[in-house]
Amino acid sequence: MVSKGETTRHLILESALARASLVGLEGLSIGGMAKEVGMSKSGLFAHFASKVELQQQVLQLTIDRFIDLVIAPAFRQPRGEPRFRALFENWIRWEGSDWMPGGCLFISTANEVDDRPGPLRDLLVESQRSWLEALAKAAQLGVEVGHFRHDLDCRQLAYELYSIILAYHHFHRLLRDPTSRTRVDQAFERLIRDAKP
Repeated sequence: MVSKGETTRHLILESALARASLVGLEGLSIGGMAKEVGMSKSGLFAHFASKVELQQQVLQLTIDRFIDLVIAPAFRQPRGEPRFRALFENWIRWEGSDWMPGGCLFISTANEVDDRPGPLRDLLVESQRSWLEALAKAAQLGVEVGHFRHDLDCRQLAYELYSIILAYHHFHRLLRDPTSRTRVDQAFERLIRDAKP
């Protein structure tokens, strides 16, 4: 059974995740979140001892949700091209999630912490390296089942897919380019064609 404290903590984190997608993790504060969820600052401190802890927990929630919504469902697909396609499609849907109204928290956090050592940067870097490894593994399994050519550089394929998604985010969110989805689909199909035997 979930305790009242756990339920409250979860509600705070959900609200903080949505807020962070709009203002960044640096934009979160104990006082601001207390006001947003209708609690006192001391009440929020009972759940998160500091702003850094709140930021880390929001980032960890985002990582866990990415695994649940993007990676895990894709890895239930057949090995090879179907799995790689599922990773791509799930990732595109992720970027448009309504509980991240400001777009992907990983991208905004990367801009905040890329040159600042610390626990937030470490957690983000670890998660993104794991994601790149998952993409490379999916590509390698595609090689093993014969969907992709035997000399495919799987890490390069992961790099290129990652780059395409970053470009999609930029074109879709910042430039509001109405052709962004068509363009990302075309770029992905070109990647797949190049990867085939």
